[in-house]
Amino acid sequence: MTEYERSRTMPAQPEHVFDQAAQVDQLDAWLPHALHVHAEDPPAVTVHADRTDEDTSALLRARREQMRLEWGTREQGGYAGWLQVAGLDSGASEVTVHLSFFDDDHDPGEQAVAEALESSLRRLEEQVRLRVDNAGG
Repeated sequence: MTEYERSRTMPAQPEHVFDQAAQVDQLDAWLPHALHVHAEDPPAVTVHADRTDEDTSALLRARREQMRLEWGTREQGGYAGWLQVAGLDSGASEVTVHLSFFDDDHDPGEQAVAEALESSLRRLEEQVRLRVDNAGG
């Protein structure tokens, strides 16, 4: 099993960050460009990976009371992950994403995962900024 984790501080309340991250119909706005999530019968989703051109049955659960998203493959158990939002005293939030690959075939490698996590967290921050700016303006 291989695990990866990255965190980023975002200048927004944790509720705003979580609400943006948990919108299933807007996951493509911040997930790695090569992944596309299609909601089915929640918590069931299908994830399409451009890298393999395959659809994978997965689960996605949003636990608002914990400010946490959890996901993973359904049948083969190749990977799982979570996103946790924590409030900071300054009114900002820290977002942590953790990925676990149980099967080496699903692991794209340390560099690719690190780049994808950094890019995803940056894009999520951009989406949060847009949402907060639009709500305030």
